[in-house]
Amino acid sequence: QVQLVESGGGLVQAGGSLRLSCVASGRTFSSYNLAWFRQAPGKERESVARISRNALYTDYADSVKGRFTISRDNAKNTLYLQMNSLKPEETAVYYCAATSGGWGRREYDYWGQGTQVTVSS
Repeated sequence: QVQLVESGGGLVQAGGSLRLSCVASGRTFSSYNLAWFRQAPGKERESVARISRNALYTDYADSVKGRFTISRDNAKNTLYLQMNSLKPEETAVYYCAATSGGWGRREYDYWGQGTQVTVSS
């Protein structure tokens, strides 16, 4: 089992940047594929980016390609999301998630509590 705690959210102007972090408990962090999701008010949760156990593979939503970068540091049990050129419509609660399944599995077993990102226009 793993527990996930996000941080780094906040208020930023449109065009600005934020870096989110997600720290995991436990000694098996490197055995999980990880992802970032977001949920805006009144909208369904959507996948933003994901990264494989060894960071060899990454995958991004079309809407964030070229602006967001997902990364991980297995030695620090930490997942990151660097977000650049943020847009007001990206205001949402951002969640990190972990799965022990394979790269093709899109269902996640563990979730953090979320961190609020607000982008002002």
